[in-house]
Amino acid sequence: MKFLNYISQLSRPKKRIISLLFDSIFICIAFYFSFALRLGQIELFMDIKNVYVLLGTLVITLVTFVRLGLYRAILRYLTFHALFVIFIGALISAMMLALLSFYLQAFMPRTVPIIYFAFLSLLCGSSRLIVKNLVVQGKKKGQKCILIYGAGGAGRQLALSLKSSEEYRPAAFIDTDKTLIGTVIQGLSVCNAKTAESLITKYSVSKIFLAVPNVSRASRKEIIDSLVHLRVEVLSVPSMEDIVSGKAKIDQLGDVPIEDLLGRDPVAPQKVLLEADIKNKVVMVTGAGGSIGSELCRQIIKGKPSDIILFDRSEFSLYEIEKELTQLIEKMGGITKVVPLLGSVQHINRLKMVMGTFKVNTVYHAAAYKHVPLVEFNVVEGMYNNVFGTYNTAKAAIESNVGSFVLISTDKAVRPTNVMGATKRLAELGLQALAEEENKKLNGTRFSMVRFGNVLGSSGSVIPLFKKQITEGGPLTITHPDITRYFMTIPEAAQLVIQAGAMAKGGDVFVLDMGESVKITDLAKNLIQLSGLEVKNDKNIHGDIELKFTGLRPGEKLYEELLVGENVDDTAHERIMTANESFLPLVDYMVLLEKLHVACQHFDHNLIREILLLSPIGFNPTDNIGDLVWNAKLAFIGTIEEKTS
Repeated sequence: MKFLNYISQLSRPKKRIISLLFDSIFICIAFYFSFALRLGQIELFMDIKNVYVLLGTLVITLVTFVRLGLYRAILRYLTFHALFVIFIGALISAMMLALLSFYLQAFMPRTVPIIYFAFLSLLCGSSRLIVKNLVVQGKKKGQKCILIYGAGGAGRQLALSLKSSEEYRPAAFIDTDKTLIGTVIQGLSVCNAKTAESLITKYSVSKIFLAVPNVSRASRKEIIDSLVHLRVEVLSVPSMEDIVSGKAKIDQLGDVPIEDLLGRDPVAPQKVLLEADIKNKVVMVTGAGGSIGSELCRQIIKGKPSDIILFDRSEFSLYEIEKELTQLIEKMGGITKVVPLLGSVQHINRLKMVMGTFKVNTVYHAAAYKHVPLVEFNVVEGMYNNVFGTYNTAKAAIESNVGSFVLISTDKAVRPTNVMGATKRLAELGLQALAEEENKKLNGTRFSMVRFGNVLGSSGSVIPLFKKQITEGGPLTITHPDITRYFMTIPEAAQLVIQAGAMAKGGDVFVLDMGESVKITDLAKNLIQLSGLEVKNDKNIHGDIELKFTGLRPGEKLYEELLVGENVDDTAHERIMTANESFLPLVDYMVLLEKLHVACQHFDHNLIREILLLSPIGFNPTDNIGDLVWNAKLAFIGTIEEKTS
């Protein structure tokens, strides 16, 4: 192996010279053995005419090999084409051997060229295969052994691409298809998926590559559940959609998408609903640079609006989404005009000017403070942005004759235990009150609210945090061992929001079907195990990463709800429901809003809490007032009183 390593370090011209020398030796050996095998003696081989024949054959054969490109082939990547070149070169060499012996009148039995051809093909071909295998075996020592789950088209493509990999070496396929089990594909055995554990031990497998991009998420979840207990890292090939579109290659492996752990298949959107409030219309998205707002913008662009107004208070977020959408429109060949506008929903005059100037038809109101602890620490700002900001945007929409207004709400608005949830429920009440008045008009603004839970990958989402903590070696921080949450992908949530808004009649509270709630502790364990690690606990003290329970954060619930009451009706979409919930008349709501405004202006947090408790939102706080400025002020006053007493 040291000799091969030395050879591999040589320059390409030197390697070709060595190949020429070895092929010269093989030609001589083939020539000699063909005579020896045919005649059983070598005296005639020493005849001067046969020496001339050998020299002539040697030169012509080497020239033929050069012309056929044999020495341009890299042994490490030797293919059937190189062996075919050897076959053609040996055939030409045998023919020249026969012709030269005829013209030089050398003694040569007619079967010698045939035997010579066989010997030369065998020597030149097998020697190269042996060297290739030695090189490959040398590489394998540093390669990680893997299993490929799925012996279908994607699995075969992956196995083929990994043949040239210096990092991974496939040991076998595993599959559940009985028609494939026991067969050999591309030199790899197809084994039953149930034998994965024994294969991992046998081949010291470190990773399993999931190559089943075409199956449903429910099926992928079943597969993942069958692998999650194995102490190997599970990686996934990209989706077939990304592979076909050219966004990704088959061998671009990544972590198992978190949506696969949920096992929830998205429902194909209804094109009519997606385009109803968007196509050829002026659409405005507040909070356009946020997690939900930006995805709404991406989905809206596909509906081909005439203009899309991006409204956000963050300069950087606005710049990023404007640049992305402009590139997306150019790629799609669309003509939608992108209008990036800085502004706050707390400034009603700015909102009126924007909506009136651009003749906005549809508003998606995603601007809000959504992080529960931060709103708990900054109560007044949360009120101004989420409650008054929503009311300002809705009033501006009415005065600007906007056709449809959709509020992005949250499951935390149901029986809220925190200020953020309370502000979102108050925002809903405001829209319901305004909707009652607008429904009396001939062409009033249609108000609707769409309520859903957590979205995967949003800012503040637990999933990116867990992945970062796993990379850093843990621990994974969870607030409570029994905490559960609903999850949905951002694209699916955005599509459902748009479709729900299109079905609105006025004052509707839409609730998205979030599927089954997920226990965060189970999700954390799955992420650890899919990374090829073990959970460290009292039962497994030698594990890799432990779970650390930090206690519920201010205002945090153990579980979330989507409905205030039990009155819920189906809609034309299987994933969208509508809730029938009580609300305040506009007069009563304005009284509540005025009281809240006065309390916020005076930063009177006791009064703010009292108003929230008395309002019909079901506010049931789990913690004391958490506003940081208020508490710091109380602490300062307490210190002064102590000093003066």
